[in-house]
Amino acid sequence: MSWRPQYRSSKFRNVYGKVASREHCFDGIPITKNVHDNHFCAVNARFLAIVTESAGGGSFLVIPLEQTGRIEPNYPKICGHQGNVLDIKWNPFIENIIASCSEDTSVRIWEIPEGGLKRNMTEAVLELYGHSRRVGLVEWHPTTNNILFSAGYDYKVLIWNLDIGEPVKMIDCHTDVILCMSFNTDGSLLATSCKDKKLRVVEPRSGRVLQEASCKNHRVNRVVFLGSTKRLLTTGVSRWNTRQIALWDQEDLSMPLIEEEIDGLSGLLFPFYDADTHMLYLAGKGDGNIRYYEIGSEKPYLSYLMEFRSPAPQKGLGVMPKHGLDVSACEVFRFYKLVTLKGLIEPISMIVPRRSETYQEDIYPMTPGTEPALTPDEWLSGMNRDPILMSLKEGYKKTSKIVFKAPVREKKSVVVNGIDLLENVPPRTENELLRMFFRQQDEIRRLKDELSQKDIRIRQLQLELKNLRNSPKNN
Repeated sequence: MSWRPQYRSSKFRNVYGKVASREHCFDGIPITKNVHDNHFCAVNARFLAIVTESAGGGSFLVIPLEQTGRIEPNYPKICGHQGNVLDIKWNPFIENIIASCSEDTSVRIWEIPEGGLKRNMTEAVLELYGHSRRVGLVEWHPTTNNILFSAGYDYKVLIWNLDIGEPVKMIDCHTDVILCMSFNTDGSLLATSCKDKKLRVVEPRSGRVLQEASCKNHRVNRVVFLGSTKRLLTTGVSRWNTRQIALWDQEDLSMPLIEEEIDGLSGLLFPFYDADTHMLYLAGKGDGNIRYYEIGSEKPYLSYLMEFRSPAPQKGLGVMPKHGLDVSACEVFRFYKLVTLKGLIEPISMIVPRRSETYQEDIYPMTPGTEPALTPDEWLSGMNRDPILMSLKEGYKKTSKIVFKAPVREKKSVVVNGIDLLENVPPRTENELLRMFFRQQDEIRRLKDELSQKDIRIRQLQLELKNLRNSPKNN
């Protein structure tokens, strides 16, 4: 019997990436030069938000999606933070509400007016203080309205109930900086990757660690839940410093199901998973390429499809929610690529090539919509519920009727689990102590220079006084 190659049937094997034309890009944007490992970009069906370079504080732009082309240098910004903005995320249920976090230790909630900003915005509708050090990550709960998670450099994850504007839970199981957070489909589990080289699956309401993996051979950087498959995918670095991905069973993190080396480049690998098409996209920071795979339920689990290539390196990528895609063009995913060197934001559409222009139901199943499944009180009481699904065929452009109402509250100490978060400062790391030492040395040097300048000036004055006394006029 002659050998025959095994062909795998897939409707996504010919997916290709299409870059928008120049007039449909966003040009002239001073993209931040911050080296923090985040995307610095957030997109929804109405607005594009980008963290910008600014002096004396942190700011970001919010641009209506239809306002493409060159952006004026004096375009209005959101500039209320006192430190660099490190992460921004749109509320999945209210399209004009965005959360931001910063080096100034605060998390802030902003309400964007209809039609976008007309002037600089400095006043947030809600300011959240609970972290004792800078805040690096924010994530909205996927099924519950007004529940926000924030992760700070104080090694804590705070759960905020925005109905009352207070932290209601604290996850305090990490021993170093949290690098990434990801929820499963109904938001009952939280996966985190940490600088202490551990991958954790946490029950967020109790803070209990259900599973923990100590990744010595595969240093985890990013983690993402693969929908409702009860699997996790991580990107990281192998012991030989090659970029690597690993697939895990969420109920047993003792060993990865598979590990696969990608390449020998040094940039961080960002994973993006589309639960509707079971496609995984891998984009490297500083690369111009986006690889994509199909995830299966049986071995080998990962099937390589193709690679989108571009010469321009990406600093970060924003992802359009499903209800913002162009279904008439068979678009199944859309990236917004930050090209720092050109000050450019490029939309990249991932398209399934089909001849028919009718709605393709097989590539657009029911998808999580813009209605929350739970209220904050229901979720905090222990309820779990799958997302409310919507069809992209009819009525998917409708806007949500939910309105954000900021609570009125007085400033006070923030006590969670019996601990005042503003007073409970974690131990300093070695790098921070060194930075503090060098800053103090610089300050001592500056003060010494000032003193020496003053001594010189005093001597000059004394000499002038002596000359005046010895002058003939005084005699």
